[in-house]
Amino acid sequence: MSKILIIDDEEDIVELLKDSLESKGHIVLTARDGIKGVEMAKKQPELIILDIMMPGIDGYEVCRKIRDIVLCPIIFLSAKQSETDRIKGLALGGDDYVVKPFSLKELLARVEAHLRREKRAVFLNETGKRVFLNFGKLTIDLRSRQVRINDILVALTKREFDIIELLLLHPGQVFSKEQIYEKVWGYDAEGDSFTVTEHIKNIRAKFSEIDPDTQYISTVWGIGYRFEKLK
Repeated sequence: MSKILIIDDEEDIVELLKDSLESKGHIVLTARDGIKGVEMAKKQPELIILDIMMPGIDGYEVCRKIRDIVLCPIIFLSAKQSETDRIKGLALGGDDYVVKPFSLKELLARVEAHLRREKRAVFLNETGKRVFLNFGKLTIDLRSRQVRINDILVALTKREFDIIELLLLHPGQVFSKEQIYEKVWGYDAEGDSFTVTEHIKNIRAKFSEIDPDTQYISTVWGIGYRFEKLK
């Protein structure tokens, strides 16, 4: 049983999805506009289904506002079918993109697949807070601030770990060099985004020494970097 948030202004779609998900035992929260959706996201759902074209603030803006407070998968729903729209949604932190009109069976299957992947990747401590994240051969221990690949400890500096932690907590989301610098070094730090490039280069080299066959951090040209979702 998982808590799922649906943010969509189309009543018929909301009711259809709500009934279908509840019949599978999930707890379903709903919001009919973007502003309410941002508020409901604070309830920390385990998955969000987010429409793009809504009155007020659209789904892109909702995603931008909530991505720093929620770690769960976000599935975009949209009548927009262009590659540009898909890339924009995924770059903002979306995990999937489903075009309207959609197959209900396919959407439900995608929901379950994302939920399964999240449960495989996350280990919680007794207070319900994230402690371990697993991505393929890589494991990060947020409590001890250690990263291992094939159970081999990767020797990371504090800043390198901070970058990895940021990317791994938002797998698949693209961060610009400027965003990474601000989040890791702080808004008032003296320096520039070139520092991020050098740190990413060092992280990749350390990862490659242990696992040369896997690309963990991808460069999204013209935008920034993202951690690849690994099974």
